[in-house]
Amino acid sequence: MNLSTRISSSRDKKSNLYYVTLVAVLCVGSYLLGVWQNSTVNPRAAFDTSTDAPPCEKFSKTTSATDLDFNAHHNPHDPPPSTVTAVSFPSCDAALSEHTPCEDAKRSLKFSRERLEYRQRHCPEREEALKCRIPAPYGYKTPFRWPESRDVAWFANVPHTELTVEKKNQNWVRYENDRFWFPGGGTMFPRGADAYIDDIGRLIDLSDGSIRTAIDTGCGAHLNTRKEGLSVGCTSPWRLVWASPWAGISQVASFGAYLLSRNITTMSFAPRDTHEAQVQFALERGVPAMIGIMATIRLPYPSRAFDLAHCSRCLIPWGKNDGVYLMEVDRVLRPGGYWILSGPPINWQKRWKGWERTMDDLNEEQTQIEQVARSLCWKKVVQRDDLAIWQKPFNHIHCKKMRQVLKNPEFCRYDQDPDMAWYTKMDSCLTPLPEVDESEDLKTVAGGKLEKWPARLNAVPPRVNNGDLKEITPEAFLEDTELWKQRVSYYKKLDYQLGETGRYRNLLDMNAYLGGFAAALADEPVWVMNVVPVEAKHNTLGVIYERGLIGTYQNWCEAMSTYPRTYDFIHADSVFTLYQDKCEPEDILLEMDRVLRPGGGVIIRDDVDVLIKVKELSKGFQWQGRIADHEKGPHERVKIYYAVKQYWTVPAPEEDKNNTKALS
Repeated sequence: MNLSTRISSSRDKKSNLYYVTLVAVLCVGSYLLGVWQNSTVNPRAAFDTSTDAPPCEKFSKTTSATDLDFNAHHNPHDPPPSTVTAVSFPSCDAALSEHTPCEDAKRSLKFSRERLEYRQRHCPEREEALKCRIPAPYGYKTPFRWPESRDVAWFANVPHTELTVEKKNQNWVRYENDRFWFPGGGTMFPRGADAYIDDIGRLIDLSDGSIRTAIDTGCGAHLNTRKEGLSVGCTSPWRLVWASPWAGISQVASFGAYLLSRNITTMSFAPRDTHEAQVQFALERGVPAMIGIMATIRLPYPSRAFDLAHCSRCLIPWGKNDGVYLMEVDRVLRPGGYWILSGPPINWQKRWKGWERTMDDLNEEQTQIEQVARSLCWKKVVQRDDLAIWQKPFNHIHCKKMRQVLKNPEFCRYDQDPDMAWYTKMDSCLTPLPEVDESEDLKTVAGGKLEKWPARLNAVPPRVNNGDLKEITPEAFLEDTELWKQRVSYYKKLDYQLGETGRYRNLLDMNAYLGGFAAALADEPVWVMNVVPVEAKHNTLGVIYERGLIGTYQNWCEAMSTYPRTYDFIHADSVFTLYQDKCEPEDILLEMDRVLRPGGGVIIRDDVDVLIKVKELSKGFQWQGRIADHEKGPHERVKIYYAVKQYWTVPAPEEDKNNTKALS
């Protein structure tokens, strides 16, 4: 290295030393300046060794005047926590113990009687809705456990004896002491429902698992040739010219009750009435049922939902109104599904005198039914004695060709959603089945073939396999099925009664999605009403039916079409979050309380902030419960609120001079 290089290196080192020294001086100066600006005492006091005070006291001298603030000041403060004022919901009057808000007799009179529109669902405006708790009748008892409940119910729970008088010779129901007995008989079941179903089983196979879901239709408007006016297949509390015999769901749902032993789940429906209470009896027996009627709007079920449809003396005018009621049955019936008709006009040649109708009238009615069935491309399988059975085609290959000859009914427009069934008007058109290749066989099932029960429950449904539901893949379906097995297992640890065989029978899932909750309980002696809210992101009710489960559509800002005290247990997954901006949580809780039996259980899954509010509100309903952690642990925001509705009824009647006045 030469001399000039060594001199240059020496200068660089001195320059770096000066730079480091300057930076150190500036840092110390900045620190001392900061201490002086934030202290009213001598900035050197913290380092003063002239005093005998311990070091911690010396340090405190520098900080006593101004506490250090470690809070961030660039963000707004968190909002104050919301508080929920405790609300008490009083008991409604005892006369409202069977109140069904959307099937109110007085409100219905405002609507047209044409096609029984006035007997459809008509809900009150929100400001008209009751803000009180529906009471159980005095003496209400926990229903009998299944399967005993199929045959017996407490009189105090459904205090109506009209059927025992009106149908005493038909073996429908008997009243003895403090309970009702259901022998399983009926107008069309003289040998009992079991024998009647055996007769059907000799005509079509009910045992191989291909028939899993059935619908038992209630009554409808029926033209009566004996008198002017309407006759209805069920007793009405508002009689105008009600002339026909009573009929509703088949003999207080005995058809559905006895099909359960054959692994067939039946959805029964009939209108609201104040006398026979056939739907109420069915639910008390532990049999699926809803309030409903064939009138002007679609039934609240998706297309291709049921393997079998049944009408026993339901007196629905199948051949009238351009055949619109059979077209509605066709919409909800699966490809290859069966329609069974017993009672008028079937076998009219032998029974016409007992029905008090003319032979010409009955012959005309059956002819109309046969014509409508042919126009729907149904095949008549058999007619034997009092039974007639038709079958819907597996696809519409042949039916489309027939449209060139049979112009009516036309196919419904392809832009009409066949699964849309919430206040949707019935159309006099044929719902088209999903397309199949014309080169396929006539037995090719439109939309995809279903597995037989019980494999159907966990097999990927055709609607999922076909990609009908965006974002729901076969893999997502299988994952959801396994997820709900884990969740239900955890639920049983929270609610031991859910795990106790026979304690619960009628269950409600308020936001069922793919039916995973119900599927996880399929081996238990329960049935689940799977509800898909009309506000849900995906319309999955068709998938639920393809799994062999049952359900309905519902808007939870309105009341269900069912009686008070329908369900033993209610499950609500994210329902309150779904309806946050649509209606008040207390409105949903009031409806849950109405349809829940005394002593019934509730499990609500939702965000923890939502559950805190719900828990506080539920105190006003005499629910007792607690919030538990998510099954994955305490770090999940979603929590689980488990509660029990306390037992309470209307007070005992006063012993006044009339012995009828109830305590208010």
